[in-house]
Amino acid sequence: MSRSKGLAQHHRVIGAFLVMGIAFGSIFTRIADIQLQLAVGQAVIGLALVGTAVGLMTVVTFLAPRIDGWGSRRTLLFALPLVGLASALAAIAPSVPVLFASLVLFGMAAGIANTVINVEADRVEAAIGRRIMNRCHAGYSVGFMLSSLLGGIARQVDIAPLPHLAGTAVLLILLSQLLWRGLEPAPPRILGADSTSPRFAWPTPSILLLGAFALAAMLYEGAAADWGVIYMRDVLAAEPFMAGLSLAMGSLAQAVTRAFADRFVERHGPVSVARTLLAVLLVGAVVVTFSLSAPLTLLGFALMGIGTAVIVPLAISAAARRTDRPAAVNVAALTQLSWLAFFAGPPLLGAVAEQCGSRFTFGTGLPLVLLSLLLARNALVGAPPNSGRRRPD
Repeated sequence: MSRSKGLAQHHRVIGAFLVMGIAFGSIFTRIADIQLQLAVGQAVIGLALVGTAVGLMTVVTFLAPRIDGWGSRRTLLFALPLVGLASALAAIAPSVPVLFASLVLFGMAAGIANTVINVEADRVEAAIGRRIMNRCHAGYSVGFMLSSLLGGIARQVDIAPLPHLAGTAVLLILLSQLLWRGLEPAPPRILGADSTSPRFAWPTPSILLLGAFALAAMLYEGAAADWGVIYMRDVLAAEPFMAGLSLAMGSLAQAVTRAFADRFVERHGPVSVARTLLAVLLVGAVVVTFSLSAPLTLLGFALMGIGTAVIVPLAISAAARRTDRPAAVNVAALTQLSWLAFFAGPPLLGAVAEQCGSRFTFGTGLPLVLLSLLLARNALVGAPPNSGRRRPD
């Protein structure tokens, strides 16, 4: 792949992450409205939302070894629009079981697309000799923020969920065609001589180590998304606008950090960057846990956004570069662990808040940040660097 062609391809990959952010964020802005349509309580809608995790985990566990053979272009032209279609189906679900089934389909399509775009990003990195994984995830963050903004506007002007999500599905089809119709997939990495392609994407010990390393970041990212506004309201009695800024500050800080992180990773190595940002995460979590001021707490959420920004992208890059199994299998195995933390962590923190008080919500994960700091070198150096690249640290 020539350098100019590589740059064109890496822009396509970043664009795919942005589209993925739009696709994944659209439905979550309308869950409250879908709940009202179905006239069910929070506990029931919470059980329906488990469908997303069921679909995603099913794909990354049982289909990941086959995804790599489907072809990046063909798979994304199918999977990304399917995410939007599943969102539109959820908007017209007449019952909770139908909503659950729609969200299972949503999770399956999202799991396929997530695996493909991360593997393709790693291959393009290898082809052009530069890191782009963090910029790709910055694209996802921007897409998610745009989707949240559009969803908020739709709710403000009283647009029903169906036309909003159906319009998003059409947008995803158009953007997918624009970005991926002309894609020339990057060549796969060369596997080791003893590599095998397993039937299921079970985590190996090295993937479990990466999952443990990324656990704190996924836990805090999920906690900020699910509990940040409630925490500001209940603990600090913040006004609704100020409480809503907790999510915006964290997302913006995360997106900006990801946009500029790759050059620092290339210059200083992934281990040094990871340790620095994990220290920032630790400070941010401490500030959020003990602050008595809403503005200071917002600063803490911003620091948490910075601290969580690159940990998962670094772990994904490390998983994709391992040569024991196909990259799609290792990325899918790590995705299992990451999404388990993202989906299961916030409910567990909610249980802690109910038993011990809301202020403990963000303090519970502090030991996990220390664990990530200790595991950074062993987790990230395990993947051999590409030829022509800098050493891991």
